[in-house]
Amino acid sequence: MFAKLESLEKKYVELEESLARPEILNDQERYRKIAKSRADLEGVVTLFRKHRELHNELEENKLLLHDSDPEICDMAREEIAAIEEELPKIEQELKVALLPPDPLDEKNTILEIRAGTGGEEASLFAADLFRMYIRFAELRGWKYEILSESDSETGGYKEIICLISGTRVYSQLKYEAGTHRVQRVPVTEAQGRIHTSAATVAVLPEADEVDIEIRPEDISIDVYRASGAGGQHVNKTESAVRITHIPTGTVVTCQDERSQHKNKARAMKVLASRLLAAERDKKNSEISADRKAQVGSGDRAERIRTYNFPQGRCTDHRINLTLYSLDRIMQGELTPLIEALATAAQAEALKAQADG
Repeated sequence: MFAKLESLEKKYVELEESLARPEILNDQERYRKIAKSRADLEGVVTLFRKHRELHNELEENKLLLHDSDPEICDMAREEIAAIEEELPKIEQELKVALLPPDPLDEKNTILEIRAGTGGEEASLFAADLFRMYIRFAELRGWKYEILSESDSETGGYKEIICLISGTRVYSQLKYEAGTHRVQRVPVTEAQGRIHTSAATVAVLPEADEVDIEIRPEDISIDVYRASGAGGQHVNKTESAVRITHIPTGTVVTCQDERSQHKNKARAMKVLASRLLAAERDKKNSEISADRKAQVGSGDRAERIRTYNFPQGRCTDHRINLTLYSLDRIMQGELTPLIEALATAAQAEALKAQADG
């Protein structure tokens, strides 16, 4: 590990020196690339230098244990104890910092939420989840754009798809994929009985043109008249678009815009991201290409998280974490959950690295 850290520090120094060269300073594009590479290394190099400094201090204090002055010896022992407590923590941070980064972490994210088991209550819960994620995005300074939505009769969502854009969006939201279960008394329940419903969440990194190639001969595009609310154009204009990716059978529809071209562009964006996710899942052998393992079937029994409103608790079943702050969580304060999930993922990655 330390040989790798020394190599990274050497590269960091070289990048710093490059940034001071006149030919780099005068080339904005090269300067930005080198500056980003340097910034990517800064955290781990800073940690490594702190570790080395502490290690040197430890050796110096060990030498002071042989001093003839008892007070100096006592001070040295205190310093040694403090350093020996801090060093393992920094070494753990270094191990995490050296884990291979997820190349998709920097990407924007397409978030798909669908009502599962539970009828109208499930659609209302899907709407609550959507608002929760949008508030989380707003707290982070991210932007969002609704790509497609299908309303339910009670004001919820049968399905809603949106694009969330900002800094490292996918790195934060990727842990949210799966089936979410809610336990509460529905507004339509006259006798006050608690019902259990579910909604599924899919989290897809936004695909760039270089990420996935969609050949024209591999897709079938159908246009039809939009249905539902939207004004007179829904009855007069074939603005809705359905795109089928023939090799995989993936189907995407979009009818929210009045313009057929806009609907087609949005549908292509969703299709590309679904295909990118399926391709990645296939390579990792984690879930099937049709994304069923990620989002589940929407059944109550399959869940990654339970939101229990009567008890005011939220439980993530993957890491057995329960938080009694459901009100704040539903207002978008997801950071405690996401940080705990990220820590668990890092621990698994470190274990896999050690086993390897």
